[in-house]
Amino acid sequence: MKNILHRLIALWAVLMVPMFVSAQSPGTHLFWEDTIGRLVLIIAALVLLSALVSVNRLFSAVRKMEQRRILQEQGIEPADEPDESWWQRFVKAATQAVPVSQEQDVVLEHEYDGIRELDNRLPPWWLWMFYASIIFGVLYYLVLHVFAAAPSLEEEYEKNMETAQAAVAAYKATQADNVDENNVVALLDAESINHGKDIFAANCVPCHGSMGEGNTIGPNLTDEYWLHGGSIGNIFGTISNGVIEKGMQSWKEMLRPVEIQQVSSYILSLQGTNPPNAKAPQGELWKPESTENSATPPADSTATGDMGDQKSANENADKASDE
Repeated sequence: MKNILHRLIALWAVLMVPMFVSAQSPGTHLFWEDTIGRLVLIIAALVLLSALVSVNRLFSAVRKMEQRRILQEQGIEPADEPDESWWQRFVKAATQAVPVSQEQDVVLEHEYDGIRELDNRLPPWWLWMFYASIIFGVLYYLVLHVFAAAPSLEEEYEKNMETAQAAVAAYKATQADNVDENNVVALLDAESINHGKDIFAANCVPCHGSMGEGNTIGPNLTDEYWLHGGSIGNIFGTISNGVIEKGMQSWKEMLRPVEIQQVSSYILSLQGTNPPNAKAPQGELWKPESTENSATPPADSTATGDMGDQKSANENADKASDE
C-alpha cells in the first residue's frame, strides 16, 4: 500500500496517453475527434481519476485502522492525529514526504559498513513538476483539440509556410527588378511574352504600330534592320533610356525593369512576322553575335582540311619520287 497515490496517478496518466497520441496522429476519423467524443473521454477520465482517488482514500483509511489495531493489541494507545487543513492533507498525500524527525520510520533493514538506506519517496519538487506536466497536458488538449481556442501545430505550420512563400515571392520580385541592359536575357515563356505584348499595346502602338510594322513616327520592329542595335540588351537600353533627339522618351521611370525586359522580349519575337504595310527598313542590318561565331568554325575546319589534304598529297609525291 506504500506509494499507492503515485501508482494510481501513473496508471491514470498511462490510460490517458492513447487519447493524446490519437489527437496528434493523422489517420481515419475516430469518434473522439469530434467535440462530443472528446468531452465524453474527458468526463470518463475524470470519473476514472475520482475512482482512483476514492480507492486511495479507502486504502489509507484501512491502513490507519490496521495500525491502530496493532498498537492497541500491544497495549499502546495511539495518539490522536493533529487537525490539519485540507491543503496540508493534500500536500502530504501528494508528496508523502517524511520529516527529518521521523526518518527512523523509513529506515530499511539492510546495512553495509554502518550505512543504512532510507525508503524515501521521490523529492517533492520532482513530484510537483510531474503533476504540473499532467495538468498542462490536459489544458493543452482542451484548448487546442476540444475548444479550438488556439491554432494547432498543423495550422501553425501552414501559416508559417504561407508567410515563407510570401517572403520568397517578395524576394523573387526584387530579384526580377534587378536587371539592366548589361545582364538582361530574352524571355521565351508564353506568360512573359503575353505580358510584354500588353505593355507594347498600351504604350508603343502610337509610334510603332499595332504589329510593330512602324509608321511615320517610329521604325519597323519586325525586320532585321536596327537603328540602335538589335540585341536584347540594345533594345532594353533603348526603351529604358529613350532616344530623346528623335522624340522617344525614357520609360525607366514608368516601367519596372522586369516589364522592360518583357516588352523587349516581345519585340524580339516579332522578327520575321512580315506584317502588312510594313515600313521600309531603317538603320543597319543586325547580325547576332552567335550567328557570326557559329559561322567561323566551319570556315576554319574547311581550311584545316584543305591544308591536311595538300600535305598528304605532298608526302605521297615525295614517297613516289624516292621509289
